[in-house]
Amino acid sequence: MAEQLHMIWPEEKLRALPAVLMPSDYSMRTWQPGDDDEFVRLMQLAGFDGWNLDSLRGAKKVALPDGIFLAVHASTDALVATAMATHLPAENHPFGGELGWVAGHPDHRGKGLGMAVCTAVMQRYAAAGYRHVYLKTDDWRLPAVKIYLKLGFLPFLFSSDMEERWQKVCGELNWPIEIDGWPRC
Repeated sequence: MAEQLHMIWPEEKLRALPAVLMPSDYSMRTWQPGDDDEFVRLMQLAGFDGWNLDSLRGAKKVALPDGIFLAVHASTDALVATAMATHLPAENHPFGGELGWVAGHPDHRGKGLGMAVCTAVMQRYAAAGYRHVYLKTDDWRLPAVKIYLKLGFLPFLFSSDMEERWQKVCGELNWPIEIDGWPRC
């Protein structure tokens, strides 16, 4: 199994983050006690089949305080999208925060909720003073990759196969391939 793709947030962009834009029938909040079961269901609906309460407990251990963001459908009070700000340094990302566990309910796609929860995470990192933010994703998660690229993340060419894989992903998304501007190890 190939290692996941990595993306890096350019440090200078942490000082100029966009506003969180929510559609009128949705609101944004952070995780609250009592959200666990519905959160796990959301993750499973979004394709994270192995997610369970133990997965969530592990994620909460590395999440920043008020770092689990949730989009809520106003008329049903259902959790419909999420993203997490986690403190998760790694070999290629020392002192790093990882934007992780981005998920959306299939019935609420195309409304900008993924962009909203990811933007909220980035604002949380900026407020906490982070300078190094990264994420990991899969080649086939094209809607998520497109959100990350639109937000401003850059593909990280940390191994010999990354250039070819990113060219393929960007080609599938009809996204400009700017290899010379992408960070490398």
